[in-house]
Amino acid sequence: MYPGGRMNPRQMERMMRKMGLNMEEMEGVKEVVIYTETKEVHISDPQVTIMNVQGEKNFQIQGKVTEKVLKEEIPEGDILLVMDQTGASREDAIKALEKADGEPAEAIILLMGG
Repeated sequence: MYPGGRMNPRQMERMMRKMGLNMEEMEGVKEVVIYTETKEVHISDPQVTIMNVQGEKNFQIQGKVTEKVLKEEIPEGDILLVMDQTGASREDAIKALEKADGEPAEAIILLMGG
């Protein structure tokens, strides 16, 4: 802890520069989007701070977060299995798999009229 319990902003800035830290606010950012294999994370009205630590940039982001789950791809093997077992077209097999939440057995039953 710093003697006296408080440090004024100028002292803090000097000390951070001495340690190789530099922080700045990124202006005019409208939205930040993070893409993963299974979802998108949207951060609206963000406050973005860039901290440069000895040449390495670190970003701190604050804002309103919403997530969007991406549609999973249906494995090719499942499509072929459904087509083979039912004689359905590729398009019909994909539609049935989508209705069956990707479960080949359920898709086969759907296509066979069950």
